[in-house]
Amino acid sequence: MCYNIKQNIRLLLSLVLKCKFIVVFFLSCTSSKVYRTDVLVIGGGTAGTAAAISSARMGVATLLMNDTPWLGGMLTAAGVSAVDGNTKLLSGFWGEFRDSLVGRYGSPEALKRGWVSNHMFEPAVGAEIFLNTAQNEPKLTLWMDTHWKSVEKQAEGWLVTALKGDQQFQILADELIDATELGDVAKAVGISYDMGMDPRDRFGEAIAPEQENDIIQDLTYVLILEEFDEAVTPVKPPGYEPSHFYCATANVKCKKEMKRILWPKEQMITYGKLPNNKYMINWPINGNDFYANAIELGFEERQVLYEQAKLKSKQFLYYLQTELGFTHLGISKTEFPTPDGFPFIPYHRESRRIHGVTSLTINHLSKPYEQEHPLYKTGIAVGDYPVDHHHEAHPQAQELPELHFYPVPSYNVPLGCLIPKDTDHFLVTEKSISVSNLVNGTTRLQPVVLQLGQAAGITAALARLNQIPPRAVSVRAVQNELLSQGGYLFPYLDVPKAHPHFKVYQKIGATGILRGTGKNVGWENQTWLYTDLPLNPNEVFLEGWDNFFAPKFPQNPTVSEVINWMEQALTTPRTPEWLSSINKIKEHFGFTSFEPNALMTRGQFAVLIDALWDPFSREVDLYGRFSESNPNP
Repeated sequence: MCYNIKQNIRLLLSLVLKCKFIVVFFLSCTSSKVYRTDVLVIGGGTAGTAAAISSARMGVATLLMNDTPWLGGMLTAAGVSAVDGNTKLLSGFWGEFRDSLVGRYGSPEALKRGWVSNHMFEPAVGAEIFLNTAQNEPKLTLWMDTHWKSVEKQAEGWLVTALKGDQQFQILADELIDATELGDVAKAVGISYDMGMDPRDRFGEAIAPEQENDIIQDLTYVLILEEFDEAVTPVKPPGYEPSHFYCATANVKCKKEMKRILWPKEQMITYGKLPNNKYMINWPINGNDFYANAIELGFEERQVLYEQAKLKSKQFLYYLQTELGFTHLGISKTEFPTPDGFPFIPYHRESRRIHGVTSLTINHLSKPYEQEHPLYKTGIAVGDYPVDHHHEAHPQAQELPELHFYPVPSYNVPLGCLIPKDTDHFLVTEKSISVSNLVNGTTRLQPVVLQLGQAAGITAALARLNQIPPRAVSVRAVQNELLSQGGYLFPYLDVPKAHPHFKVYQKIGATGILRGTGKNVGWENQTWLYTDLPLNPNEVFLEGWDNFFAPKFPQNPTVSEVINWMEQALTTPRTPEWLSSINKIKEHFGFTSFEPNALMTRGQFAVLIDALWDPFSREVDLYGRFSESNPNP
């Protein structure tokens, strides 16, 4: 057999049920045969898993190639089982994954173990959820422990050579998604990219460094510890020096001048408390963060650096056991099936950043409605975490910009950030999308990454179904599919998914006719649509719609005045019979307050203009501009 069936029986059975041609390969070991699929996703991290599942759900034959035994990447295989951000924005596949966690542990409260996150879980549980979800998709085939070797663009599609053990084989795919942790496939096909910190003048970001550099965020080899009944015998690792960790917690031995709060050791250890007496140790303050830029290195060279990062985590563990008195904590024996109990891969916070059709900058996040191009109209994912960069392990950390929890409003990510500028039939997701280095500090958060993967899978599937490149796929088609899958286009806190008009408010936001208000509240960034506030005529934006709306919008927007305006603005065939009856409108839409002389609310206006005009149907391009081919709704 091509590989050890005894060790992979579960996967093999799944493949037998799902894909006949895959079975032929594994039984025959014929390396000369080329296998065909519509969409190929390389990388089974959070984004890759979401992309593959979403593509398959569109009815498109999809193959997911992953180089570890676990799906889920940073959330599982890297051990970072704490979901930061989007606590209230349960968008798309992130919401689905979170609901599965709640189902597994019994309640949302059961996930609130540590104080770093409202969603803490065991990595193995997350990996099981991802695997079960993927295996339930009949159009999805999984190839685990499989490593891509080369990628070549041919007339028939993307030809990918891969290895499983000592067996080599090839796949031909129409659409290719790079979901690797470091954007390796994008580099292999010649897509241009950036790495490190952008200079201030490139994007006009005031808080960026004046000069560019190749410094990336620290990586971490996460520890999953378990509390044992008896004291653990500590093993002193090579090069251990306790003074390196004195400033990890409040400690009289710490002599550094610290910019950050030093927590008591009892609070530090509960930072990443997991169910079943386990602890995630991913401590950024003089803990087990490690600086190493492995992005441009080959496989073997990366492993050398990863072992150094792993050694630092072993040293920190020894410090916890011997200096801080956590004598009953040791590496969990029940979490990772690895020889040393460590995660399969390290925690990468940063990767390459491709040059996409569009790029998202800190200015787009801070002032989305004031930019040259209205990219907010093309949003496919939402996030609410501050801009957060880890640089404390870098030797020059004190000289770098302070980017720890830099506040921005909650935001959305444009579709064009996933599409390379000059390469067709190729999408990039995970952390390698087209954003500035600063913005990577928030888009790297896993709820956002899950949504990015979902959008990439939908876009690839639509490209294949319509036989067009992703850049030609309708923005509105992608957004409509995301909405049907429970996704958000805008991070409105006052409009949860359960709201009867959720989709309407999301769509009207994407037209720009009504705009949200963003603000920063502590660690949480917020955006509100304020649907219950009275409609302000100065906050109704009809630029670009002038050919359709001839009458001037009323300065006194009462219910009766706005309805009268709509009657004048809309042609007779588009006017429902109930338009002239306020009571019928109130009953039809379930408006609780809808009186002729009362000011119309923002929410009521959004619902009515969506029903009467459907402005969301007017297509926009990847820059958010109205498409010339469709000037009218």
